[in-house]
Amino acid sequence: MHKHAIYPGSFDPITNGHVDVIERAASMFHAVTVVIAKNSRKTPLFDEEERREMATQALQHLSNVSVVVHGGLIVDYAANHNVDVIVRGIRAVTDFEYEFQIALMNRKLAPQVSTIFLMPHEQYTYLNSSIIRELGRYGQDVSPFVPPIVSERMRQKFA
Repeated sequence: MHKHAIYPGSFDPITNGHVDVIERAASMFHAVTVVIAKNSRKTPLFDEEERREMATQALQHLSNVSVVVHGGLIVDYAANHNVDVIVRGIRAVTDFEYEFQIALMNRKLAPQVSTIFLMPHEQYTYLNSSIIRELGRYGQDVSPFVPPIVSERMRQKFA
């Protein structure tokens, strides 16, 4: 059994779909580290520390899950922290095409690190952080789609 997996993403913000994938990974691995990546192509709604705090609180029920922020290539983080597996969530074929390319490049850079794809529960397949941010901007209730801490922080952000 693999011991240590990471689940990287921008998590801006973390959604119930993310939590579902992390719960599945936590049941498969001894340790899971959620790696909040600094994405140079995105302008985040929440800064890294806010995202780390929200993810930590949303995942506190999982004793084998930790949350960190990382500002480089995910595959470098994996190689430097004895990670066996990179977990990626996929919702649709379009996600798979992108994630497949990244997984192949990661395999080239760090052949000892495997990538696995986990699908969230079907009730979360349409969820993504961009949709949640857009709903929040227009004053919609996001509480059915995100952990309570995220709903509260979004209410504060857009008040």
